[in-house]
Amino acid sequence: MRNTLDIRTVANRYAAQLQLCCSQRSTSYCIARTIHAHMIASGFKPRGHILNRLMDIYCKSSNITYALHLFNKIPEPDIVARTTLIAAYSTAGNLKLAQEVFGGTPLSTRDTVFYNAMITAYSHNNDGHAAIELFRDMRRDDFRPDNYTFTSVLGALALIVEDEKYCQQMHCAVLKSGTVFVTSVLNALISAYVKCASSPLASSSLLMGAAKKLFDEMPKKDELTWTTMITGYVRNNDLDAAREILDGVTENIGVAWNAMISGYVHHGFIHEALEMFRRMHLKGIQHDGFTYTSVISACANAGLFKHGKQMHAFILKTEEKHEPEFSLSVNNALVSLYGKCGKVEEAREIFNKMLIRDLISWNAILSAYVNLGRIVEAKSFFKEMPERNLLTWTVMISGLAQNGFGEEGLKLFNQMRIEGFEPCDYAFAGAITSCAMLGALEHGRQLHAQLVKLGHDSSLSAGNALITMYARCGIVEAANCVFLTMPCLDSVSWNAMIAALGQHGHGLQAIELFEQMLKEDIVPDRITFLTILSACSHAGLVKEGHRYFNSMRGCYNITPGEDHYARLIDLLVRAGKFSEANDVIKSMPFEPGAPIWEALLAGCRIHGNMDLGIQAAERLFELMPQHDGTYVLLSNMYATAGRQNDVAKVRKLMRDRGIKKEPGCSWIEVESKVHVFLVDDTVHPEVQAVYNYLEQLVLEMRKLGYVPDTKFVLHDMEEAQKESVLYTHSEKLAVVFGIMKLPLGATIRVFKNLRICGDCHNAFKFMSKVVGREIVVRDGKRFHHFRNGECSCGNYW
Repeated sequence: MRNTLDIRTVANRYAAQLQLCCSQRSTSYCIARTIHAHMIASGFKPRGHILNRLMDIYCKSSNITYALHLFNKIPEPDIVARTTLIAAYSTAGNLKLAQEVFGGTPLSTRDTVFYNAMITAYSHNNDGHAAIELFRDMRRDDFRPDNYTFTSVLGALALIVEDEKYCQQMHCAVLKSGTVFVTSVLNALISAYVKCASSPLASSSLLMGAAKKLFDEMPKKDELTWTTMITGYVRNNDLDAAREILDGVTENIGVAWNAMISGYVHHGFIHEALEMFRRMHLKGIQHDGFTYTSVISACANAGLFKHGKQMHAFILKTEEKHEPEFSLSVNNALVSLYGKCGKVEEAREIFNKMLIRDLISWNAILSAYVNLGRIVEAKSFFKEMPERNLLTWTVMISGLAQNGFGEEGLKLFNQMRIEGFEPCDYAFAGAITSCAMLGALEHGRQLHAQLVKLGHDSSLSAGNALITMYARCGIVEAANCVFLTMPCLDSVSWNAMIAALGQHGHGLQAIELFEQMLKEDIVPDRITFLTILSACSHAGLVKEGHRYFNSMRGCYNITPGEDHYARLIDLLVRAGKFSEANDVIKSMPFEPGAPIWEALLAGCRIHGNMDLGIQAAERLFELMPQHDGTYVLLSNMYATAGRQNDVAKVRKLMRDRGIKKEPGCSWIEVESKVHVFLVDDTVHPEVQAVYNYLEQLVLEMRKLGYVPDTKFVLHDMEEAQKESVLYTHSEKLAVVFGIMKLPLGATIRVFKNLRICGDCHNAFKFMSKVVGREIVVRDGKRFHHFRNGECSCGNYW
């Protein structure tokens, strides 16, 4: 070949062939390697321009190793080769190697394009400060910035800018350079103004005004111009201005419409987002993955399942062929839609059919199962996940805490930290909720201290969790302290504090707080009314509770649900107002369900209303035949009335139906360890010492007038045996253990899974007087604070 052709001709032929490979097609790399191999086989020694072209192709094909091999073979690499390598390292995210190439290039060799490549590398890798510092060096070294320089450095400025003066200084530099009419430069300058407008240190209106002035004066606008302005107004909470910009778009720019739809969704204007999509469709503007993702997210957030399902059908009908990235983002949104709307099987089907999944996909399906309380399946998904991020851990910890798996939630929180994840405030909130469920006060206090240390103490979610934790651990004063010191409150905060006061029997204080909430223009929601009705019920505030119930529809347009009616029935029957309760049940717009009959049966047990109680129990047997609580309440009612034959019938019915009563279980935390006691406990290592000490306490209590109330023993046996049975109740064992083990004068805090029995309630009043301590018991319904022979409930429970 060398004998027949001129070397220059061969070089030009190779250069032309390589030029065909410069377009970034999938075959470009293979063709370039073939040409390169032919050069080597033929003995051709390429010069700089061909080597530079080969390096460029290798770099764009992500084969930096080959490019670096060629670079190292060049005795004196020119500025083009060095620039190419910097750009490649930038794309690969390897700033360190890019800096080495830049630092190893003599100042005399550098040019503006070379500086542009390094500034772009910093900007693309989110190091805005380094990019701006290099821009200053470039100007000091007398290199003239061009439009590409300003586009890159303004992009870097947008990453870090918080003070409007830096935008103004860069604006002046653009004016002096003569690049003020270049669209890409102006787009970048507008973007910098817009990003700075979001800073709390800057004047949003002033900066958006400067951006709008630039926008209006631009001789030519492109898609990015329109989209940047719309996005800027959206980020600065001015949707009307954003809509005005969109209405001025003369072309059908899908990206601009996407930005507007996304803005509506982000700010909760769901119907406006759906209307924008409808208009976009009527105008014939092309939808893409961003459009569909925003609209599906809007439907998911608003619970508009039918709309979301229609969108799913529309996508299946119209989008036959699409890119993998499109499928991934849309499928992730669909999994979230079906999951949030309770259609977890459909969500699972979409997830299983996805050819490509990412962490968002896994988190979406995990959240779907957690939100429905299907924790076993959620745990299975969690174990299968190929990778996890902080959101994954937080979702799982919160799910365990909220679904009764507090101990597992705390273990997972600790495991997360062991694996190197620094918990966020939401993860802390999940762990604190676990402590609330378990009554693990000391652990909760430790988490509170860590929150303060890490700077999360101002977090709204963590603060709300702390209110609930302290309240459910028996220290309503600490809950109130957290509430009063929180920098900001939402309806959840008010609801949590009202519930805390109600659970501890402070009904009047709960009402005062509710009224204060209304004065501060916080609109109550359905949860607020559940908490205030419960507070009224625990304190016997019938008139007030009735008034609040009536105000739901009359003042706040909230339709009472079955749970609200159940609270009202509970309030009335506790006060013995069965006639009024019956009138309420008849007036309900739906058939009474289990919660209504449960409330009625509980009231009948308190007041001995046998006929109505039996009627309520029969309805519950129809609705929930396997629920042990109905049988226990009915049996207790018969026992109180001395109808032992009927007690025996209920017990036989339970045996015939295979229903077992949930055993009483109480626990207490001593020296950061939780001690659990069962009824008639023989397992705890110190239980015999507890029984012995309890005998001594009972002798002292009898001197003050304590008489065991044997009507709470449902077995037919001798009176002395009945008294012995009462002494084996789990709450008595836990309280006595606390008296034995906790420091003198320390408050005893015990937690029970079921309602406290009448005899234990009476015994603790005498016990608190004998030992001179406060005894706090949390049962399945409320708190009881026993002090000096009295209970905070006033015997109204």
